[in-house]
Amino acid sequence: MASENPFRSILKALEKPDGGEFGNYYSLPALNDPRIDKLPYSIRILLESAIRNCDEFQVKSKDVEKILDWENTSPKQVEIPFKPARVLLQDFTGVPAVVDLACMRDAMNNLGGDSNKINPLVPVDLVIDHSVQVDVARSENAVQANMELEFQRNKERFAFLKWGSNAFDNMLVVPPGSGIVHQVNLEYLARVVFNRNGLLYPDSVVGTDSHTTMIDGLGVAGWGVGGIEAEATMLGQPMSMVLPGVVGFKLTGKLRDGMTATDLVLTVTQMLRKHGVVGKFVEFHGEGMRELSLADRATIANMSPEYGATMGFFPVDHVTLQYLKLTGRSDETVAMIEAYLRANKMFVDYNEPASKTVYSSKLELNLEDVEPCVSGPKRPHDRVPLKEMKADWYSCLDSRVGFKGFAVPKEAQSKAVEFNFNGTPAKLRHGDVVIAAITSCTNTSNPSVMLGAALVAKKACELGLEVKPWIKTSLAPGSGVVTKYLAKSGLQKYLNQLGFSIVGYGCTTCIGNSGDIHEAVASAIVDNDLVASAVLSGNRNFEGRVHPLTRANYLASPPLVVAYALAGTVDIDFETEPIGTGKDGKKIFFRDIWPSNKEVAEVVQASVLPDMFKATYEAITKGNSMWNELSVASGTLYEWDPKSTYIHEPPYFKGMTMSPPGPHGVKDAFCLLNFGDSITTDHISPAGSIHKDSPAAKYLMERGVDRRDFNSYGSRRGNDEIMARGTFANIRIVNKHLKGEVGPKTVHIPSGEKLSVFDAAMKYRNEGRDTIILAGAEYGSGSSRDWAAKGPMLLGVKAVISKSFERIHRSNLVGMGIIPLCFKTGEDAETLGLTGEELYTIELPNNVSEIKPGQDVTVVTNNGKSFTCTLRFDTEVELAYFNHGGILQYVIRNLIKQ
Repeated sequence: MASENPFRSILKALEKPDGGEFGNYYSLPALNDPRIDKLPYSIRILLESAIRNCDEFQVKSKDVEKILDWENTSPKQVEIPFKPARVLLQDFTGVPAVVDLACMRDAMNNLGGDSNKINPLVPVDLVIDHSVQVDVARSENAVQANMELEFQRNKERFAFLKWGSNAFDNMLVVPPGSGIVHQVNLEYLARVVFNRNGLLYPDSVVGTDSHTTMIDGLGVAGWGVGGIEAEATMLGQPMSMVLPGVVGFKLTGKLRDGMTATDLVLTVTQMLRKHGVVGKFVEFHGEGMRELSLADRATIANMSPEYGATMGFFPVDHVTLQYLKLTGRSDETVAMIEAYLRANKMFVDYNEPASKTVYSSKLELNLEDVEPCVSGPKRPHDRVPLKEMKADWYSCLDSRVGFKGFAVPKEAQSKAVEFNFNGTPAKLRHGDVVIAAITSCTNTSNPSVMLGAALVAKKACELGLEVKPWIKTSLAPGSGVVTKYLAKSGLQKYLNQLGFSIVGYGCTTCIGNSGDIHEAVASAIVDNDLVASAVLSGNRNFEGRVHPLTRANYLASPPLVVAYALAGTVDIDFETEPIGTGKDGKKIFFRDIWPSNKEVAEVVQASVLPDMFKATYEAITKGNSMWNELSVASGTLYEWDPKSTYIHEPPYFKGMTMSPPGPHGVKDAFCLLNFGDSITTDHISPAGSIHKDSPAAKYLMERGVDRRDFNSYGSRRGNDEIMARGTFANIRIVNKHLKGEVGPKTVHIPSGEKLSVFDAAMKYRNEGRDTIILAGAEYGSGSSRDWAAKGPMLLGVKAVISKSFERIHRSNLVGMGIIPLCFKTGEDAETLGLTGEELYTIELPNNVSEIKPGQDVTVVTNNGKSFTCTLRFDTEVELAYFNHGGILQYVIRNLIKQ
């Protein structure tokens, strides 16, 4: 069990320049280890965390040594524990996390413990930002109208989160309408360096959204994880991770006039995708960093998921400190941050000799080589230089259907479709823009591109250009600060004039919250099979994501979004073809409306002020009228409503006692599902719309919910009854029990009935039978999703036997009490002659002390077959979870003992 930290001897006091102390800190220089100077800055953060949290149980001295020896250990794929400083949640992922905390309090109370001990042990920041649907656009009242609609749809979910914000300590809930989680994190929530009870340490964060990486631009190590990992971190448990390789990305030179951060990030994304950075850290360095604003860094860090890295990290330097002051952090706080990071070899000073940092591999980019570009039409890393856009568009029309193709016959490429728009004759062609959105955390936190877009709008309006009325234009800032500096600059009126009115503060078009396009436009597209376009300042443009009717979706800087909205089509060469005709009949070109870097810099300097950040975030803590009027119970135990179809008490702790249940084997279990390779969390976890013939739909209809009010699985993640029914409900899933048929069904082996997976699982449960899953390689790959482990547990699955597991999904199964087993190398269900119709017995010792991580286990079937598997409990901590029946039960019992 845990013992005293063996590194207490390097705990030092950090003195203030004028006397006194900032606090104590674990000093890396005090280790007197020359290897530290060679470590990438991102790895130094992992090292400090391991030293500070070392208890020889969850984190061991040998883990510290692995990190210190990173240059030699990282190529070997060694695993280390990491304890992030805080957790960042959004509303969709935050609801099940708060449900679990509420359930844990009930369980604690039932066991006679102090239920108020159930609180996050690290700070939790929960931002409600997925709730802006662009129902109302092109209206100066759009913000209020859209907000009212969202409160109607999500009132129950919002009320539950508001209860959580009052009931739990260490949890801050940022109300809906405040901004996009990642921009709020950057401008307000990030600490950079924590000072908790006099102990100083670097800020680090895991969040339940992949673009948590945006915070890496501020020198805070952060990335996206699944819900179970986030909950475990909240409750003080370490997350297991492979010690990553680090790609050193050197920046030199300076961006040329007219280039934007978006042009840069699309270039970087393409380079890193080509290099291959999956599972790695990317660390930016070099003289070019001097010229790169914090907002530009955040734009690059934000798109880490698109280039495949765990994070794109920018160590703290003078630019970071300037941004912290701009965004309202106090002088004393900034002084403490600088002093700590300098003392602990985590600060980059360009006036000092270059560091001896070693990287796993290297890349270099001269910023002067960056040119204007967009990405698309279907993937964020398919960069297209602006000068090649027209040619690339026709290449896409010509090419067979794929990431860069639509297979439109030559004779049909120039057709013009006539339609009637509100009584006015209109035409649509292939490539015409029907959605133009300034949106997304990637760009809306960057004043230079936001004010650049406003300057484009100003020049266009003064020249008499207009946006066609059927193009759905919108502006969704990432925080209220953007509104303030647009107003201060006097430029918002020009954006409004072109239809880019503010529709709300949160995730919109980039995640598919585009709302409907005009019915006449939709009919023209569908009836004539047109390849319509969307242009957005987002980070993802996969087909079907932005809008079902926009098959071509291009990522572009906010100024380019305005330019394409004015042009009305992506079928244009901005160098040679006019965007439109001005009020005096003169042809207007792209160069006539594009601002210089000097123009943009002057407006940014005059308009973006520290007081704006202070005022915006002081207001956030006060909430808004609709949020403040939500009535919620005041108790610390949640009053579950049995009639609710959104929030339901899950049965995780039913019958729980103070005594751990101990290890459990599996006896005569049936195989619920028999899979091949590459079953992803998308196959397992409930996602998307609720099909009318599904078990979840039946459950809702039995409770009087009309089909039009089903909503999505995502919106109902707080109801385990619905999520269990949606587990393995993917229509593309391939289950060998079905003999070639594809779909969300299985065979109940004893009766031979073909049933939905949920119904078969319940039939086995009612018969008192355990179940297992057989699978091939890479089981659980894809996005990390908590319900991909919670769902199978609720279905009664006791073990999964596969060729291999995706790392995080395996740990999630352990956290929910499911046994992960791997076939021996060269073996699988097929080579062993398993049909999946056998009964399976897995015997484990009754005493957890007799089980070792990674030991061999024998599996026996009722027809005489026997084979050996590797037990994939990989650490002693995971065995402790299993002994208690799961991670949440482990935490409850330990808290009661304290």
